[in-house]
Amino acid sequence: MIQSAVAGLVSGGAYAALGVCIVLVYRMVGVLNFAQAAIGAFGAYATFVLYENGVAYAPAVLLGAATGGAVAALLGYVMSTWFSESGPEVRSTVTIAALITLFAVAFRAFGDSPRSVPDPFSGAAFEVGGVAIGATGAVAIAGAGAIALAVGLGLRHTVTGVRLRALSERPTTAELVGIRARRLSIGVWAFAGAVSALAVLAIAPSRTSDFLGLGMLVVPALAAALIGLLRSLELAFLGGLAIGLIEGVAANFPSVSPYRQALPFFVIVTVLLWTERSEVWDARR
Repeated sequence: MIQSAVAGLVSGGAYAALGVCIVLVYRMVGVLNFAQAAIGAFGAYATFVLYENGVAYAPAVLLGAATGGAVAALLGYVMSTWFSESGPEVRSTVTIAALITLFAVAFRAFGDSPRSVPDPFSGAAFEVGGVAIGATGAVAIAGAGAIALAVGLGLRHTVTGVRLRALSERPTTAELVGIRARRLSIGVWAFAGAVSALAVLAIAPSRTSDFLGLGMLVVPALAAALIGLLRSLELAFLGGLAIGLIEGVAANFPSVSPYRQALPFFVIVTVLLWTERSEVWDARR
C-alpha cells in the first residue's frame, strides 16, 4: 500500500504544480483558466515531436516549455486586449473556448493516439525505509514544491511580485502609478504556461499519454486549486499531493479502485458546497 501511495504522489506532484498555476493566474489576472492543462499538454507534445526528430531531451524540454509559455502568452494577450473589462464569467468562458480550440488543433497536428513518452530517469530509484521511490516521482514532487515555494516567495519579496499583487488588488491604482498591467499579466500567463508544460511532462511517463487525457488533467488541478480556495498556493500544493496520494492508495482496493478517478469531482463539489453554505443557510432562514 505504501508503494502505491508513493506512486500516487507522482501524479499528485503534477496536480499540485498545475493547481498552483491555476491559483497564480486566478489571483493575479482574475481568470479561472480551464485550458491550463491543455496548454501544458501542447508544450509537452512539442517536446515529444522534437525528441522524436532527433533533438536531445534537455533542449526539447526547454523548447516545449517555451511553446507552452508562448501559447499561454497568446491567450493572455487576447484576454488583456479584448476582455480586460469583462467579468470573470466571460473570461472563464473564453478559456473554455481556448480549451476546445487547443484540443482541435492538437488532434489535427499530433493525432489522437497515445505517444511514446521518453523518461529521462527510467529505472533510476532509491529506497527510503524499504519503500522504492522512482527518480521521476521524486523530481516531480520536489519540482512542484519548489514551484509553490518560489512563486510564494516571489510574490512577497520581489519588486515584480509586489507589482503583481498591487495589480490584482488595486488594478486602477496600479495603472495610475505607472505599473504596466498588460505586460505583467501576459508574463504571468507565459510563466504559468511554461510550468504547466513541465508538470505534464513529469506525469506523462506514468499514464496513457494521449492529448485528451493529458488535457483533462485540469480536473484534478482545479480540485487542488479549490482546496486552496483559489487563494493559497501552499494549500493548492498540498491538495494536489493529497488527491494523488488517495488515488494511489485506492488502487489497492478492488471495490473502490474503478472509482478513484472520480475523486477530483467529489472534491470540487464538496468544496463548492462548503464555500456556499452560508448563503444557502441564510436563504433558508
